[in-house]
Amino acid sequence: MASEADAEQSYVPQKKKSESEDDKRRKKIVPGSLMKALMRPGGGESNPSDGDQIIYHCTVRTLDGVVVESTRSEHGGKGIPIRNVLGKSKMILGLLEGIPTMLKGEVAMFKMMPQMHYGEEDCPVPAPSSFPKEDDLHFEIDVPIHAFFVVSDDLGVLKKVIDEGQGWESPREPYEVKAWISAKTGDGKVIMSHTEGEPYFFTFGKCEVPKGLEMGIGTMTRKEKAVVYVTNQYLTPSPLLPMIEDYEEVHFEVELVHFIQVRDMLGDGRLIKRRLHDGKGDFPMDCPLHDSLLQVHYKGMLLNEEKTVFYDTRVDNQGEPLEFSSGEGMVPEGFEMCVRLMLPGEIALVTCPPDYAYDKFSRPPSVPEGAHVQWEIELLGFEMPKDWTGLNFQEIMDEAEKIRVTGNRLFKEGKFELAKAKYEKVLREFNHVNPQTDEEGKVFLDTRNSLHLNVAACFLKMGECRKSIDACNKVLDATPVHAKALYRRGMAYMAAGDFEEARSDFQMMIKVDKSSEPDATAALAKLKKQEQEVERKARKQFKGLFDKKPGEIAEVQVEDRAGGEITGENQKNDLSAPFLERDDSQHCNEADGGQYGMGWFYSLWPSGRRIFSALGIDKCTIL
Repeated sequence: MASEADAEQSYVPQKKKSESEDDKRRKKIVPGSLMKALMRPGGGESNPSDGDQIIYHCTVRTLDGVVVESTRSEHGGKGIPIRNVLGKSKMILGLLEGIPTMLKGEVAMFKMMPQMHYGEEDCPVPAPSSFPKEDDLHFEIDVPIHAFFVVSDDLGVLKKVIDEGQGWESPREPYEVKAWISAKTGDGKVIMSHTEGEPYFFTFGKCEVPKGLEMGIGTMTRKEKAVVYVTNQYLTPSPLLPMIEDYEEVHFEVELVHFIQVRDMLGDGRLIKRRLHDGKGDFPMDCPLHDSLLQVHYKGMLLNEEKTVFYDTRVDNQGEPLEFSSGEGMVPEGFEMCVRLMLPGEIALVTCPPDYAYDKFSRPPSVPEGAHVQWEIELLGFEMPKDWTGLNFQEIMDEAEKIRVTGNRLFKEGKFELAKAKYEKVLREFNHVNPQTDEEGKVFLDTRNSLHLNVAACFLKMGECRKSIDACNKVLDATPVHAKALYRRGMAYMAAGDFEEARSDFQMMIKVDKSSEPDATAALAKLKKQEQEVERKARKQFKGLFDKKPGEIAEVQVEDRAGGEITGENQKNDLSAPFLERDDSQHCNEADGGQYGMGWFYSLWPSGRRIFSALGIDKCTIL
């Protein structure tokens, strides 16, 4: 009974599908009004249905065989096939009913009475001028056997592949392309031919070829030959075809000779990687996307008229390649970004702005400050990091320790983002580690907690206090009495202006670990000093605001933030110390204000509220 009740409850009456206009038209079909004769069988097993894009040639004849109209050039047409979407495009009733019975490559003759073609009452397709719409007619329909690739959804750009290409990569903006190209009208008239001498060269996305042609080439691979059919709305003027006459459609015969991969790495045209020589393998699967040990030869040049060479590994490094580990800040950022997208054996020319070259990196003596540079880079090979699959617990912990040590070095060098990436890499790998004994479990937990706290330290140095707090919470969720996590979270709270939460964490440290009392006491003293400083600023900020009589306006004094920065102890970046002592409050307020607080005033408010209360004012309205 219960199952029957559930079935009744789960039953929802289906809403009856509304009848389409085409369904209503089909009801008018009477026996004998539409007859089909197969002239050439097609191939395949599937017939077109509603939503399918169909392309076909149509020749209309009288019953005596006189051609009335045709899309074929040999019968006086333009040679342009008809394009429709079944169920969406407006079609005469006979074709609406007949084409879904055809297969690809099929040729069929449909005999139609007037009510099945343009003689239908309220026919949605207007009849051509002087069309014999009151007569019985033969419609010869030819569905081409060649598969058309639909480039644009409105069927304004189609592609027919003649010879398959190589690989899978297709050109896109801002790739540099070489191709043999010729163009004909639908009736076969040649209007342009670039098939001798050098292939036509253009930069993808620069409007150097008609829009429709570029869309079609954007679906081609190297060495592919194809015909791209472009209707007039996609025939934009270009250097290839400057004059666009009243062509209804142009057929472009294209052979994609070669294209050079060009990547705009930043999206603003400043950091450009241009592939000069193809590498081995498949892009991007065989690129050193992950942190790896890489070997490269490179030549560095100033971006001036002379292209002054300031370093060449083949000359200045005794012919030895440069070997470096990615993800460790050992080369300029723009250099590493581009090498990560290279294949072994590839040679690339990189054009780099100063902020991704040597303005933020150790600058060679002959490179002036603010210089734009070019690097010609050859990736000789790379070694991927060791796969942890199959390693025992101790081997995994040894690999984790190597990466952690690298992260600590980067932290001490002030490369906090790179250091954080190292710690987070190990934490991701730890998601797949399952300790088997209690001892392994303790080692694993301690190591994971240490990594989370290192991530928290990085976030604090980067001014992202709330993310630092979140990282500490991951430790405290697993180990609620972790003194170092309480300390680090307290420092993050203090930097974010959450003084009460910071005080609570420092006091809890003393309760859970008596040995941490000196550090907690020092932190509480620093907290008190910072609170006093904030209160002093608040008093100065609102000085005189409440000394005026009713109706008078007091001028609020604004202190220059740059001059009032709260400074902390200037210590080295050291994760080996038991607790992080540096004061990062100014950075955190700036970084987190938009997401979690109200900027500078938010950091003042905890103390400002007490000031207003002491003055006997519970609310403050600013008009």
